[in-house]
Amino acid sequence: MTAVTTVPSEAAALAGSAPARLELPPLRLGRHTITTPVVLAPMAGITNTAFRRLCREFGGGLYVAEMVTSRALVERHPESLRIIAHDEDEKVRSVQLYGVDPVTVGRAVRMIVEEDRADHIDLNFGCPVPKVTKRGGGSALPWKTDLFTSIVTTAVREAERGGIPLTIKMRKGIDEDHLTYLDAGRIARDAGVAAVALHGRTCAQFYSGTADWDAIARLREALPDIPVLGNGDIWSAEDAIRMVRHTGVDGVVVGRGCQGRPWLFGDLQAAFEGRADRIQPNLGEVAAAFYRHAELLVDYFEDEDKALRDIRKHVAWYFKGYTVGGESRARLAQVPSLAVLRELLDELDPSAPYPGAGAEGPRGRAGSPKRPALPHRWLESRSMNDEQTQDIAAAELDVSGG
Repeated sequence: MTAVTTVPSEAAALAGSAPARLELPPLRLGRHTITTPVVLAPMAGITNTAFRRLCREFGGGLYVAEMVTSRALVERHPESLRIIAHDEDEKVRSVQLYGVDPVTVGRAVRMIVEEDRADHIDLNFGCPVPKVTKRGGGSALPWKTDLFTSIVTTAVREAERGGIPLTIKMRKGIDEDHLTYLDAGRIARDAGVAAVALHGRTCAQFYSGTADWDAIARLREALPDIPVLGNGDIWSAEDAIRMVRHTGVDGVVVGRGCQGRPWLFGDLQAAFEGRADRIQPNLGEVAAAFYRHAELLVDYFEDEDKALRDIRKHVAWYFKGYTVGGESRARLAQVPSLAVLRELLDELDPSAPYPGAGAEGPRGRAGSPKRPALPHRWLESRSMNDEQTQDIAAAELDVSGG
């Protein structure tokens, strides 16, 4: 991969002191040590082996595979097995599971352990998608403390059989009147999880508004004995530094901020290592990364047509803020082959400079606040009733979230 342009960083000035003074310890997960405490959050259709490899070429961190449902994994669905596959050079094979039934989650973890399919497992309790939450899954689940406790306890027990560290990722709660993150954090800590990650939004917020870093700070204070990671509104190295200083977290989780910007991990690594540089690629370097991504997708899908259909959704993310006209963007979004892609990219001005803030910030549609879709009478009690226990298994669908 061609190196991209590095320039002097403003991170130190914005943060108030040099990044090196953050003194973040390595993130220790079982026998593995993540020297750069940055985690790639699972994103459906994004964090496959192709994108993870591209990110690794720019910097260090922990790269988590796309989320897979426990039921689909236990039933050995081919696509689920593809999702949890890793490249041979991935030092820490990390997978994220979604599930609502303790028995099924336990079976999925046991399968991963016994078949040596991962070195780290994360449980997703952050999905805000209505088709998940209306059945009690995702970010709705921690409200039911008995169900949450059972799932986490079972998963930790099964993971420990193989010495595999298990972590959780969650949101603040269902809405501002029904917060769950402090209770859930303590339950997870007591169950023996290796770390807890908090996205500073509620289910009701979806991806709208601003992430609540104060809530992340409160969780960090409440759990002084295990690593706590912060997630939400990290679009640059400066943002990561500000979050760490504001919250005291042990590391950061990056999701939407890296879409179309795989070099963000190199940015963050430089900041945490105290290097005074930033990766700010010109248009030619962005085009090279985009083409490399497409090549890796061809290897991943083993099908050029499918890979080129997949890369189309990345066009707006990669070229956000750059001087690429509407006609060129439209043609890139319909590219039929690698050969045509190469021709289209060669037509761009490679010397066009990095557009600054125009290339950063939110990616894609953030959505708007909405009333969470929940099971009947879900909020009346923090415990499951018989009807809810019978119905919740329907939540374990082949779905994705974050």
